[in-house]
Amino acid sequence: MATVIPKRATIDDLLRTEGKAELIGGKVVPLTPTGFRPSRIAARIFWSLDDHAESVGRGFAFTDSMGFTVSELPSGRGSFCPDASYYDGPPPPKRMRFIEGPPTFAVEVRSEGDYGASAGRALAEKRADYFSAGTLVVWDVDAVGGRILVNRAGDPEQPITYTSGQEADAEPALPGWRVAVDRMIGSD
Repeated sequence: MATVIPKRATIDDLLRTEGKAELIGGKVVPLTPTGFRPSRIAARIFWSLDDHAESVGRGFAFTDSMGFTVSELPSGRGSFCPDASYYDGPPPPKRMRFIEGPPTFAVEVRSEGDYGASAGRALAEKRADYFSAGTLVVWDVDAVGGRILVNRAGDPEQPITYTSGQEADAEPALPGWRVAVDRMIGSD
């Protein structure tokens, strides 16, 4: 009896997928919708990034529906769909398509199911993939803990933690951009 080998999904398959998803291991992996508070946090971060990009005349800010494609990484990942992001490169030739390349700065806002040991490992693996692809800075936004962990490609295992009363940054991805943790995380 012949074994049928499933066809590996492609970026075109991902483009045809309804809802937010990523390409991992040759499969389109749907991402779970987020709740009220994480969505509001991601929106605040996007608005701040967009205002900054406009004021300096450089780069583009994106919401959680933007897809970034990369050459398949050793983990099998072929795309990212962060909760908010900044990209400091050329727009795609076909403006209705994904960006080919990693975000310069990626934000992952923890949802209700993003806590616990297995969720922590999954977030760490995704951060490693971001850095492997070329992302400079990744934020891990912990709304429950009221903190922003800033991970940089130069020292990815040593995040800097920002909490209430402090301003977080995304150096060197966004020189000069700083935001108040209290404003971003809020108390919705």
